[in-house]
Amino acid sequence: MEIKIIKALPEKMKAKPTDESKLGFGKIFTDHMFTMQYKEGQGWHDAFIEPYHPLQLDPTAMCLHYGQEIFEGLKAYRGEKDEIYLFRPTENIKRMNVSAEKLCMAHIDEEVFFEALKKLVLLEKDWIPRGIGTSLYIRPTLVATEAALGVHPANEYLFFIVVGPVGAYYASGFAPTKIYVSEEYVRAAPGGTGNIKSAGNYAMSLYASRIASNMGYTQVLWLDARENKYVEEVGTSNIFFVIGDELITPPLAGTILPGVTRNSVIQLASHLGVKVNEKRLSMDEVIDALNKGTLKEVFASGTAAVISPVGQIYFRKKEYLINGGKTGALSEKLFNEILQIQYGMKEDPFGWRVQLA
Repeated sequence: MEIKIIKALPEKMKAKPTDESKLGFGKIFTDHMFTMQYKEGQGWHDAFIEPYHPLQLDPTAMCLHYGQEIFEGLKAYRGEKDEIYLFRPTENIKRMNVSAEKLCMAHIDEEVFFEALKKLVLLEKDWIPRGIGTSLYIRPTLVATEAALGVHPANEYLFFIVVGPVGAYYASGFAPTKIYVSEEYVRAAPGGTGNIKSAGNYAMSLYASRIASNMGYTQVLWLDARENKYVEEVGTSNIFFVIGDELITPPLAGTILPGVTRNSVIQLASHLGVKVNEKRLSMDEVIDALNKGTLKEVFASGTAAVISPVGQIYFRKKEYLINGGKTGALSEKLFNEILQIQYGMKEDPFGWRVQLA
């Protein structure tokens, strides 16, 4: 499919940020975006890279009423010699189509998806910041646009991609976070949408997240919906525990998002000689390991922050300090190793890095 490019007029283009320390996350967007339309019987059509603009939706667009909305998140990085890299983009593309299948949405051709990513990132390459830890965040989104009321899969969709420069996800930088364990609320149940990036998953997490934030905690650690005892995810990230000589993370069983960074951590840790175990782990086991002194580290993984060390856990009205509230050695090692691969600073033994320019 041909992707037509309509460039923004020079006088309409935005001023680029000059202070990378003030980029924040998800607040600044570039001059252009990608859009593509789908209609049943016609397929995908009208693929454009065009000036960034508001979307126009009918008041009865089905995404607004029945939740057919999915998205992805990945990044573009600038290397030391101005190379432009993506990190495992095909995994995000594949995962988005898994999400689309689960919500009965239109499948996106993987080659067209990647070509759109490549063309948009290269067009906006001057927006990619230069500092380590900064990047160009990429947000592909698919929404149902058919104007109709009545619960059924939509016949029309809009796929769009926006990009913007970002700094560190957490304002405090690479420092231990504090997490709140929720027993009253659950994120996902077996047979539901916990394993896809559906907008509804994030909406239902907000209430418990607000409770945690009001208590001074950064994220919520969700437990399983069936027994309310096994750890599952942390907010927008997957969770890992270093207990004894093992790196333990909950298994993918339909309620946990199969994170690209999660998979990268598992592969990299194994490559470094660390024993990785994907198994169910209850909060009672976590607290028991902490009391015995065998719980050495806890960290979360995700595209936005890469690795987020956890220094404190709140569970059943009690606070528990992890590793003295300090970043653990393995957390720091994994963070640095992944960053160096992403920015082209070291050899990539896994073939994760994709160079665009």
